[in-house]
This record gives sequence, structure tokens and C-alpha cells, in this order.
Amino acid sequence: MGSNSTPPPRIRAALFDMDGLLIDSEDLYTIITNTILERYNRPALPWAIKAQLQGRPGPQSGQIFHAWAKLPISHEQFTEEQTELQTKLFPSTQPLPGVMNLLEGLRARGVHMALATSSHAGNFRLKSSHLGDLFEYFAPEHQVLGDDPRIPPGRGKPAPDIYLLALSTLNKTLEAQGQPPIQPEECLVFEDSVPGVESGRRAGMQAVWCPHPELLVEYNGREKEVLAGLTGEHKGDEEQQLQKTEKAVQGKRRVGMPGEIDDGWARLLKSLVDFPYESFGIQKGPSREELV
Repeated sequence: MGSNSTPPPRIRAALFDMDGLLIDSEDLYTIITNTILERYNRPALPWAIKAQLQGRPGPQSGQIFHAWAKLPISHEQFTEEQTELQTKLFPSTQPLPGVMNLLEGLRARGVHMALATSSHAGNFRLKSSHLGDLFEYFAPEHQVLGDDPRIPPGRGKPAPDIYLLALSTLNKTLEAQGQPPIQPEECLVFEDSVPGVESGRRAGMQAVWCPHPELLVEYNGREKEVLAGLTGEHKGDEEQQLQKTEKAVQGKRRVGMPGEIDDGWARLLKSLVDFPYESFGIQKGPSREELV
């Protein structure tokens, strides 16, 4: 067995995706897309295609979508119609079941938290500005968005960059407080999408996959591949740059590489309700404020 068979260490940080994981925006994306498809007598978006769009940055998901949809309108017109519907619907997003209790439970147990979403700033504001009770768990400096200039072009999920960047924002805060840095293997990535899980695994982190029920049906029989980050979402032409990333980051697990089947570093949860903290080594204890 390889190095990925090493038992996972105790969790010190939780890094969160947003769409379809913290809030119900993935269902809104489906409504918006199907509304436009229906206007032009195209079939509804199947989960086989939606699964490829989830978690990816807009430009990459757009290429996949338009190659399938073959709409009789320009990409620019599609974007205009999409933006109009997003502006109308995104301010209605709500937290998904178990999210608020999970965030409070992690904070009470001294776990550091950061956000790593592929959403760009404009859409992020539409989805989050009315949910202050949720997003107050993530300090502004610990919110990494899909259009963050620190993420190189073409390096969105399933590449590991966004999660490594989110971790670096936490470590910058810890360094200022004189606390030891968090290592990638001490992070737990929360994701609903397949590319997102691969992103977390390639960052050398542990992962929780909490997919939409329809996505789980789409990957029936391949769950172990998803958890290991081995579904092939990350394209081979980026491997050379991944190797450079791998050399630049220290840790017990090789950053830039996926995991192994049944390595124990990722887990499937069908809901975030009643999260099993203790099974991840997350114990109830003094708050971070009490420790400082």
C-alpha cells in the first residue's frame, strides 16, 4: 500500500464548498437552466451533464454545457438570459439541512473554518448577502471565491489550488496569533460535487462528500472512486504543473495527487444532519477564544 494508506490525523480545519453544500443554490441553477432550455425547445438538463458542471468555474462548466445544449442563440445571449434569472432567484437561497448546527458545532469545538467556492463575486453576493447568520462563520479574509486573482487561470476545481489557498488564509491568521500552522492532512473538505471532492483530495486533505440524491444515483457503483478523487475529472495536461505544486508543499501526503480506494481519508454522508464529530477526531473542548 502507498503513502495514502496512512491513517488520517485529527481535524483542525474545515474547508467548505458553498453551492449545493451549504445552500440550496444547485436546485436554483437547475431551474434557471431548464427555463432557458424550454424557451428554445431543448430537453431538460440531465444529471449526467449537470454532474460535470457542478463545482467547476464558470468558463469550464460553460464549455461543457454549450457543447451539450446546442442552443440556437449565442453564448452571450444565453449569459444575458441566465444573469436575469439568477438576479431574480439567487436572493432566495436558504441553508441546507444540518448546516447551521454543523457550523456552530465546529466553532464550539475550536475547528477553524474557511470557504472555497467556485462562485464569482457577483453571484456570491446575490446568494449570500441575505444569509448573514450563515456566512458570519467565515471571516472575510477566509472566503476564497472562484474569481480570486490568487488562483491562476485554468486552476479551478478539480485542481487543488482553491483549497490550498483557503488553507493559507487560515495559516496567515494563525501565524499572526503565534499558533502552529495547519497542515493539509489536518483539513476536512466538505463538498457536494465530484470535481470538488477531487480538488480536496488533490490538496492532500480529508473529505466529506455530501451529494445531491440525484448525483448519488448518477455515480451509483463508483462511490469509492469519487471519494478517492479517481474519477478522472482532473485532466492529464495539467499533471506537470501539479507536480510543481506537489514539490512546493510539505506534508505527509503528496499534494497534487489523488487518494487511493478505501484509504480512509474520505467519507460519503447523505446529509449534514447529526454530523459525527468524534469519528473525525473532533472533540468538544474549549473554544478558540478561550485558548488564545
